Amino acid sequence: MSLKPAHTRWLLLAIMLVAAALWLQRPDSTSSDATETRGAIPAAGDVRPARASDWPAFLPPEARPVLQRIATGAAHPHRQDGTVFQNREGRLPQQPRGYYREYTVETPGLGHRGARRIVTGGQPPAVYYYTGDHYGSFRRFDPPKDLQ
Repeated sequence: MSLKPAHTRWLLLAIMLVAAALWLQRPDSTSSDATETRGAIPAAGDVRPARASDWPAFLPPEARPVLQRIATGAAHPHRQDGTVFQNREGRLPQQPRGYYREYTVETPGLGHRGARRIVTGGQPPAVYYYTGDHYGSFRRFDPPKDLQ
């Protein structure tokens, strides 16, 4: 049985789409210092945070001024920063509405907010999470001690 040229093109397109989908679902392997999740994560006490004295390797340098503003209560550049993160995806531990707050981590070269965020839990923040893929996955971390 031989395939017609049109069928061959559709088959190749299907294979390329499956390969692209698999590639997009690959885990980020840049660091093993903190827990990453694509689904619901365990309660805060069950997650191993990064060493508090280190700058977590997965955090971009643009996260430092965001964490400094959070720690000092300074104003943030985006009006959405500090607003309630609703955890609609259910990827963070369930908490009462208003527990989580989100903050933009700038992405150099973009003219918009981009996908990177820090999400904190509690007032004052007791837990910190980073997402580089607009809430697709989260990594819990402790902010560096020099910011606390």
